[in-house]
Amino acid sequence: MLLPSHPRIWLYTVATDMRKQFDGLAALAQTQLQEKAASGDWFVFINRKRTQMKVLYYHQGGYCLWSKRLERGTYQQVPGGLKLPLNGAQLQCLIDGIYWQKDKQNKRHNQLNLLYFDS
Repeated sequence: MLLPSHPRIWLYTVATDMRKQFDGLAALAQTQLQEKAASGDWFVFINRKRTQMKVLYYHQGGYCLWSKRLERGTYQQVPGGLKLPLNGAQLQCLIDGIYWQKDKQNKRHNQLNLLYFDS
């Protein structure tokens, strides 16, 4: 997945049902986030357990949907309103499980760091 060079990235901070696909997520972007889903902006959705993430964006005449499920740990819980603007670095940190707002890392990265330093 290539990060966008100029489109905006929106994190929907409310837990999302991951059974939603293209149309359901596009409807959330338009009704809840008040943004045009086909604008080229990226929309990031995370489930209630914070173990799954989907990114929806519109590119060259159609919607694209990227998905990731963590086997260990959780995605960062982001406080705030209904939506939070992100930049490309923040999205990459979120995808990688790195907390960009605090000085701590999540469980998954702490375990990986222990494995790295114990080797």
